[in-house]
Amino acid sequence: MKPDSPSVRRPLKLSTNIFYGIGSVAFGVHQATLASALLLFFNQVVGLPSAWVGAAMMVTLIIDAISDPLIGQWSDHTRSRWGRRHPFMYASAIPAAIAFYFLFDPPLEWSKSQLLVYMAVMLVSVRVLLSFYEIPSSALGPELTLDYDERTSLMSSRFFFGTLGGAAISVLALQVFLRKDATHPLGLLNRAGYRETGLAAAIAIFFSIMISSLGTHRFIAPLAHSSRVRSEWREKLLEIRGTLTNRSFLALTISGMVGAISTGLRQGLDFYISAYFWELTPAQMSYLAVAVLFAAFAGVILAPVIAKRFGKKWAMIGVFFASLFASTSPIAMRLLGLLPPNGTRAIFAIVFAATFLAATLGLTGFIIVSSMMADVVEDAAVSTGQRSEGLLFAANGLIAKCVTGVGTFLSGLVLAWISFPEHATPGRVDPAILHHLGMVFVPIVATFSGLAIAVLMFYDIDRSTHQENLRQLEGSDGPNFAVRTQ
Repeated sequence: MKPDSPSVRRPLKLSTNIFYGIGSVAFGVHQATLASALLLFFNQVVGLPSAWVGAAMMVTLIIDAISDPLIGQWSDHTRSRWGRRHPFMYASAIPAAIAFYFLFDPPLEWSKSQLLVYMAVMLVSVRVLLSFYEIPSSALGPELTLDYDERTSLMSSRFFFGTLGGAAISVLALQVFLRKDATHPLGLLNRAGYRETGLAAAIAIFFSIMISSLGTHRFIAPLAHSSRVRSEWREKLLEIRGTLTNRSFLALTISGMVGAISTGLRQGLDFYISAYFWELTPAQMSYLAVAVLFAAFAGVILAPVIAKRFGKKWAMIGVFFASLFASTSPIAMRLLGLLPPNGTRAIFAIVFAATFLAATLGLTGFIIVSSMMADVVEDAAVSTGQRSEGLLFAANGLIAKCVTGVGTFLSGLVLAWISFPEHATPGRVDPAILHHLGMVFVPIVATFSGLAIAVLMFYDIDRSTHQENLRQLEGSDGPNFAVRTQ
């Protein structure tokens, strides 16, 4: 029996899960900040029209999406004494942190058109530089373990730390940097607070990347097998085509593409829903971030259990439908006049409970989906003869990122269409405008999320399929399939 056979491998140590997962703090911090605060900052604080900001966010996200597969392919075919992944991971830490800080410290004396260009350039820099870490780091996961169930636990760690990072920066921003005080009665419009948030996020990004890279450095030797060199570009194209036309990969990718529209809309309007629709204070919004943090603990526990009990596919479909209901039902109930008024303890309790439930179920689903994508690696390798973790994880996010950009752009258009005022004060926005906001938000999110979940029915890798793929790859004579977890 081969020494690299899954049957003789030792289970991953807890320390490996922690070091691998902690790098996702960088992703969680940047995702939470950009998704929730960027549109609000450049629209309400800097003063750029919401449609401009939404368009810039869409374009930069598309540019980032196009660069991701290039980074993935580059990483897959890199040969160095630091392996295929770690050179990119180390290289991203400092420039990504610097770019993130300056994104939230624009020169306000510039004209609006100049500020738009500044925002676009800095946002592209942030997204691409963080992709230099995120894509190779994601690709490292399937290399660390081939076990069907262990992968779910590994991805649980990744999502837990990502959620931890996002929740931590949200709480820090809302409780410290953007809180109300005598000088800033509207803490969410405090420019200095955003600059301080950017600095804190930049520091977290740098240290999380470095800690994860150093913590997984010892796996370089076992994982640093040379990729099969393709002498002809036609052979490389055949490899890429074979990888990207895998049925299960297409199911995950198309699902992500459709769901990304609602994701982009939700991310772009998150602060608007919290601050204006529900009229929550910054302190209350920080408690919602705490709810998401608690949800991370629950999701990490729940995902491996239900994936093993029901199978990854059906567990994921069930929790995503439940999460969709939990996230949209409070807004729908408010539109129907079934909830108590804003400012009451009851309304905050309802929003808090719905946030916790939706986050727990949603996080559980995303953990399982990531584990399912890891299983696609071997399924595609059976037909192509090449492990392409970087290409798969990057390409899976390419179209989804592009369409998330469409959703983000749509959020800016929604605000412009309903004539949402700039420099608006919570509690003083026309109720008709807020009603229109909810009437647009719920149908779009429900429709596209539901379609995304339905597409996942076409995923066809289960436990037995995965084991058969491993059996076939163990018989391969190429070094590309020899990865160890020691």
